[in-house]
Amino acid sequence: MHLFYQPEPVSYLTEDDSRHAIKTLRLGVGDAIAVTDGHGNRYSAVITQADNRRCSYRIIDTQSTPSRPFSVQICVAPTKNSDRIEWFIEKAVEIGIEQITFFFGSHSERRVLKLERLEKIAIAAMKQSLQSHLPQLDEAVSFGEMLKTLSDSSVGDKQRFIAHLPDDEPVDHLAKAATTGGHYVVLVGPEGDFSEQEIKQAKDAGFQMVTLGANRLRTETAALTACQVLNFINV
Repeated sequence: MHLFYQPEPVSYLTEDDSRHAIKTLRLGVGDAIAVTDGHGNRYSAVITQADNRRCSYRIIDTQSTPSRPFSVQICVAPTKNSDRIEWFIEKAVEIGIEQITFFFGSHSERRVLKLERLEKIAIAAMKQSLQSHLPQLDEAVSFGEMLKTLSDSSVGDKQRFIAHLPDDEPVDHLAKAATTGGHYVVLVGPEGDFSEQEIKQAKDAGFQMVTLGANRLRTETAALTACQVLNFINV
């Protein structure tokens, strides 16, 4: 069944989804569809008006998907090539992620981020993978601002990690450092890595240094690897 996204409590699809349903998929009155609000609710529905600008539907049944018993938040610096961070978002949403936070570090080469486009990619990935929860995407802020937010008492129960392999001390792999059933935050730096000051700030804020393996990874690869590892240990 085709899954569409409508975050508002209305009985019609968005203009983009209406056009896709009627013009691309050639659905018509009486055809069955599924609609999610991105908050865990999925509605079984039938089309009542096949309008390619405002396709109306009638809800037949409602199902609620509970949140996962663990959560993954990846904090990542936008890559110089925007295609790479878009690829990460698409794949991370398909695998399973609750929150993606963007930050600008000392060594970041990209200083502008178009969140609207990234949200569209996340929505498309959610629909493609037939999920009912849309991850939260946060506006990019400075590294210091992000740490201040993550140090808030409301996120104090999260397991905090920074993906960085120092030259002078052994550190655990993320798969070993993380415990199952947790709420995780992982920091992944830009192409130029974290600065020494940022690493110190993260450690002072309670972040544990971890490795993602012996190979040097691109920013988007490291972010996706962290996401996959945390999903895997909770299977």
